Amino acid sequence: MESDNTSFFKFCPNCSSQNVSYVNNFKLHCYDCDFVLYHNIAAAVAVIFTFEDKILFTVRNVDPDKGKLDLPGGFIDPNETAEEATCREIKEELGLAILADNLKYITTAPNNYLYKNVPYRTMDIFYECNLEEDAISVNAKDEIEELVWIKRSEIDLDKIGFVSIRKVIGDKYLK
Repeated sequence: MESDNTSFFKFCPNCSSQNVSYVNNFKLHCYDCDFVLYHNIAAAVAVIFTFEDKILFTVRNVDPDKGKLDLPGGFIDPNETAEEATCREIKEELGLAILADNLKYITTAPNNYLYKNVPYRTMDIFYECNLEEDAISVNAKDEIEELVWIKRSEIDLDKIGFVSIRKVIGDKYLK
């Protein structure tokens, strides 16, 4: 068996052989039956809600990164556009109905997402949405502990859970 240190899969899902390699959390290859599985990147969306000079952060109520700052958003479902996923996730998490026209594309950033000991790599798509008021409440209390508005000058990147969010906030909003 040949694999790297981040190997998660130990058996071939086709023939159960342990004679597999799982390189860089991306490609599983079975040397016995020649099965190949690509662990491709998952797509996710996040919204940077702004009001005056503040940004809205969620506090995660679940792992990974429980208790850390996050942005509202989530994974894109099959047959869903990034904009549709964004509007759906915001409705689910915050009870806020936004339209794709309200979203301003910002950038993308790669991320690592460890969920139930399975390492996922994601490509996070970031949008900005300016709000005219800061009165928002949590709809998905199982996922979000609380919402916090933080002035740009007071954002502590070390309190943000995910590397992609730290990078985008640091690069685009703290300069």
